[in-house]
Amino acid sequence: MGAKASVALDVGRRPARGETRKSSNQEAGEWVCQEIMDAILEQRLAPGTKLGEELLGEIFNVSRPVVRWALNKLTHDNVVELRPHRGAFIARPTVEHAQHVFEARRVIEQAVVAACAEKASRRDCERIRRHIEMENDAARKEQRGRWIRLTGEYHLVLSAICGNEVLHRFLEDLVTQTSLIIALYGNNAGSICCSDDHAHLANAIEAGDKAEALRLINRHLEDCEANLQIEDQNPDEDLRSIFSHVTLKQPTLS
Repeated sequence: MGAKASVALDVGRRPARGETRKSSNQEAGEWVCQEIMDAILEQRLAPGTKLGEELLGEIFNVSRPVVRWALNKLTHDNVVELRPHRGAFIARPTVEHAQHVFEARRVIEQAVVAACAEKASRRDCERIRRHIEMENDAARKEQRGRWIRLTGEYHLVLSAICGNEVLHRFLEDLVTQTSLIIALYGNNAGSICCSDDHAHLANAIEAGDKAEALRLINRHLEDCEANLQIEDQNPDEDLRSIFSHVTLKQPTLS
């Protein structure tokens, strides 16, 4: 399950010519968005969890308009659902939606790995290898959250290498949706991505073997979907515990 780049809150930077400077509220809202996204991608925040505006404001020490901005942004990204008279909840994908996400991933990732096999440079292949080593390092150190994040990011590394920004953005959204699906239907292993699969795929890309790369990505995604277990999960609504680290990371906004 992969992850989008962390938000950099550089409030002292002058905007470049033609660039509109973000407000402090928007920067704070982006930070809240990223923290929620991180919690989802690391499977600390389960689908169906209620996101109370007042409680989030207390946890992140931001105003309710900032929280609303963040929740509206996450709603637009299909990560949060706004339910009338009930509030905001982490999206809870249906079985049908999960199937559609994997169907879309198969289409997009076939295009991604085919392009990588055709055009990946030596430097690109080294980048893939370094990422796999980070996955293995996280596994050796039993850093579950970091490992889950890195196994998802592997697919985004490939989409960045293929050079198609539109495909990359689509896959970012699908990786996030996959993390929600794993959190809801995944088994106790915690992640559907296997570093061995990633290494074999890297070998095919490095060899320029497009047919083998396509075979491997199709098998990988089929195995991922087959490992899902359809059962109800009770979401952990202890938001204070989930975001207990944020006071150490909280940016200073002017």
